[in-house]
This record gives sequence, structure tokens and C-alpha cells, in this order.
Amino acid sequence: MKRFENKNNDRGFDRGGDFGDRGGEKRSFQKRKGCRFCTEPGFMIDYKDKPTLSSFITERAKIVPRRISGLCAAHQRELTTAIKRSRHLALVLYSSAQN
Repeated sequence: MKRFENKNNDRGFDRGGDFGDRGGEKRSFQKRKGCRFCTEPGFMIDYKDKPTLSSFITERAKIVPRRISGLCAAHQRELTTAIKRSRHLALVLYSSAQN
């Protein structure tokens, strides 16, 4: 274990926690995005719809996580299944092209 000296100059063991003063900083949270598929009833998830699926895939062909895409959990699961189906049929790439 690492030894440290705190402000009172008595010794203790560092247990990996934050012993310092936090300075009163407050985290600011952004407004939560609404699920695109819940708000627009005509907007459907389909494994054959490449433009819709490609908006939820990064340049490296990874599926965009829920916290970034703003989808609800149920639609994120549907989207993941649709992307995997379209990858299996070679409609969407498994990975990006290497240079």
C-alpha cells in the first residue's frame, strides 16, 4: 500500500479514495435527448433501411451507445438487433476499411 501524508501531517494508508477537498464544483447535466423512435410514430427500425442504421454506427462501424444516441432501452435493443441482422446479410459493414 502507498503511504501518504494528509494536511494534518499524520500518516495513513491510501485506500484509493479521494481524500482531497472537492472545491465545491457542481456537475452540470445536459437535457436528456428524447428517443427518436418514440417521438415520431411513423419512424420504424428496419434492418433493410441502411441510411437509418448508418446514422447509429460510428466511422469504425461500432454501434453508438444509448447515452450518446439518446434512444430508450427498448429501441436501443431493437436497433442493435437490426444492425446485427443487416451485418449478417452484408448490408452494413462489420468494420471500416483499413488504409
